[in-house]
Amino acid sequence: MSLDEFSLIERIRARTVARADIVLGIGDDAALLQMPPGQQLVVTADTLNAGVHFPVQTLPADIGWKALAVNLSDLAAMGARPAWCTLALSLPAAEPHWIDAFAEGFFALADAHGMALVGGDTTRGPLSISITAMGWVPQGGALRRDGARVGDDIWVTGIPGEAAAALALWQAGKLDVAAVAAAPERELLRQRLLRPVPRLPASQRLHGIARSCVDVSDGLLADLGHICTRSGVGAEVWLERLPRSPALAALADAEQRRQWQLAGGDDYELCFTAPPQLREQVALAMEFAATPASRIGRITATLQVLALDASGVPWQPPRAGYNHFA
Repeated sequence: MSLDEFSLIERIRARTVARADIVLGIGDDAALLQMPPGQQLVVTADTLNAGVHFPVQTLPADIGWKALAVNLSDLAAMGARPAWCTLALSLPAAEPHWIDAFAEGFFALADAHGMALVGGDTTRGPLSISITAMGWVPQGGALRRDGARVGDDIWVTGIPGEAAAALALWQAGKLDVAAVAAAPERELLRQRLLRPVPRLPASQRLHGIARSCVDVSDGLLADLGHICTRSGVGAEVWLERLPRSPALAALADAEQRRQWQLAGGDDYELCFTAPPQLREQVALAMEFAATPASRIGRITATLQVLALDASGVPWQPPRAGYNHFA
């Protein structure tokens, strides 16, 4: 049985809750939202298409989680607190079991971070999910890409490259994205691809410490390059400082790991810069946020983004990062 449009909307609306900051939510032509005093609105949007952003075999609960996670990661990169989102859902058919499973993954992440669904749209078509996410930051307090300064340390949260490794395993027919992997290290990689964890607790601790920040979605070097372009600086990334998990280390040689870590994408980690004199504050902030972070390089005046080996020799990845239209 397939739902009609209004039954589909009602099925999703039933998962939402009333809140004081939502004057009017789902059910009208638009939502009415109440901003807290002294805050600036932060808005981001992402679209996920089947076969492009996730394998077509991906379970609907994992699609629901990831569709919201990539937007929450953008809010984290700005240091914003999540507040509201809209959901535009294109589906070949509105099957109740698919909708319920999608909502399970979506609201599990939304509820954990105080994100309220306040509206959106539904339509028949190829599977595609578009989310506009909104949050707030104190006036003038947003983390931005244009604040890096020469001499800053470069940090990254988590372990970049694990999602790219999982995708490579799936492409090689060695990982089923729709089933729990028997080997724990493979399951860890599968979860990193399907259910990335937005680094919101870490971003809240970076106010007053980080000078610039970006979320790593298209590859570490490519996204660090956005900071450098906006800040008018360059960067050195030290290959021997890149963090790696046992799962990643056991899967491939150093050359392949470097490619996954520097250009793989889909990590949704944070890359940020901070003055060297604040290293202890960064470490303490990440400890309070229960988020691993590694110092992997420094900002330079060269206007280039370089990845250097232990001898200082530049390493050039075969592919710089993900680009939809390249």
